[in-house]
Amino acid sequence: MKRIAIIDYGLGNLRSVLRGLERAGAAVLITADADVIASADGIVLPGVGAFREGMEMLGDLKATVLACSRQTPVLGICLGMQMLMESSEEHGIHQGLGLVPGHVRRFPAVPGCKVPHMGWNTICIEQQDPLFEGLAQEEYVYFVHSYYVPAAPEYTVTSTEYICPFASSIRNGMVYGVQFHPEKSGTVGLALLQNFIEML
Repeated sequence: MKRIAIIDYGLGNLRSVLRGLERAGAAVLITADADVIASADGIVLPGVGAFREGMEMLGDLKATVLACSRQTPVLGICLGMQMLMESSEEHGIHQGLGLVPGHVRRFPAVPGCKVPHMGWNTICIEQQDPLFEGLAQEEYVYFVHSYYVPAAPEYTVTSTEYICPFASSIRNGMVYGVQFHPEKSGTVGLALLQNFIEML
């Protein structure tokens, strides 16, 4: 059974992510231990909240994530995906992990469109990838976010439209990010987590 480490840095819906990965068939541990993270078959970086706080609370584990990402698949979820990027403009400009080129932006104000983007929306598969194996175009997944990633096409696996087009999932080598919450996205999210496990 594949072993997945969910990084516990104080932000994120860790229990629901853990339950989702366990249902998908992995042995899962929530941990802030760098050695445990480094020995895992896969790493999940969850997150709910503000970018700057997330990066600050990740602290010394930043170096662990950067080192592990060279040989271990990493999946960032929601804020965790945004933290994979170079920077964010949330409450000022703040540096991210820089594992995927690009910068996190706030949704522009548009009459009739609420921010945060919250609820079910569709994903459009822009390039074939094993993370989305067996999933169809225009599958519905669950989002909650006020900031988005306008990633370059070469790093965009799926896109979504809300106010403007944005990358709803990204990839750079073995580093993946999904803006939506697979653990809240029903059978589609479970299939994605199973695909992630099969890639390990």
